Amino acid sequence: MSQDTQLLELVKKLSGQVESLEREVKSLRIANAENVPEDVLVAIAAGVAAYLGYRGPKTQKRFAPSSQWAQQTKRAQLHHTPVTVR
Repeated sequence: MSQDTQLLELVKKLSGQVESLEREVKSLRIANAENVPEDVLVAIAAGVAAYLGYRGPKTQKRFAPSSQWAQQTKRAQLHHTPVTVR
């Protein structure tokens, strides 16, 4: 047997295994899709991501210290209307 035929057999074997695993995963998804609430899936995904070392971006929202923003805020407070940020 040459190397080419051995590789071809291995590729065919692996392809069959991948196809069977894909069918199994698809059947599991269909069976469990309706049983698990979305918030539980989000919590599981966050736990797995944290375990694997992913750290989400830490951003802090700030208001620009401009006089226009201060004037709009004071005007909105005076008239009791909510401030809309653009």
